[in-house]
Amino acid sequence: KGSLSLFRVCRPSRPHTMSSRGVDETQRLKESIEKQLNRLLVQLQDLEDLREELEDDEYEETKQETMQQLREFEESLAELTQGNMTLVSELNSVQLAIQGAIREAFKTPEVIKMFAKREPDALRAKLASHREEARLGRISEEAYVQLSVEILLALRNLGEPLSRDEDRMLRVHHENRDAYVEQSDDVTRSAMSLATAAKP
Repeated sequence: KGSLSLFRVCRPSRPHTMSSRGVDETQRLKESIEKQLNRLLVQLQDLEDLREELEDDEYEETKQETMQQLREFEESLAELTQGNMTLVSELNSVQLAIQGAIREAFKTPEVIKMFAKREPDALRAKLASHREEARLGRISEEAYVQLSVEILLALRNLGEPLSRDEDRMLRVHHENRDAYVEQSDDVTRSAMSLATAAKP
């Protein structure tokens, strides 16, 4: 077994506040937040890549620490967007992606990243590649279903239409779907509350 010397946890910085929230400032802030999220997703991916080299307690401890960082990052975003509907709109997918990761509706860092950046075409390409891997027998049925459901959840919550077969897959594998819908509704209610608070 390997050790945690192979894996370095990097604490995310809190998102910076802005003195002026114009279009350019908002875009720069969004890019900064996406970079911080990417850094956490790299940590998760590195951890999974080293899974077989780590002791079970080392793996669980490091994963829990990374998940705690995601929770702290989510709290920072909530504070940052409070009362500012422009930021709520711009960062909504990032917040949903983080919440999906925390509640494990999403388990794949690559899918979380694509969803956070609102990249439906990239998600569709990933899904097509995944289906081909399954057709060729290179991945198990369980792995195929898990990642497919994650991708379809992301597409659905980006407002992308799903085929009848894709929608059926989500209904059949309702456990992950319910987890995502629950956390998605939480963010929707939060956004509506912020909108009310922001009114003059």
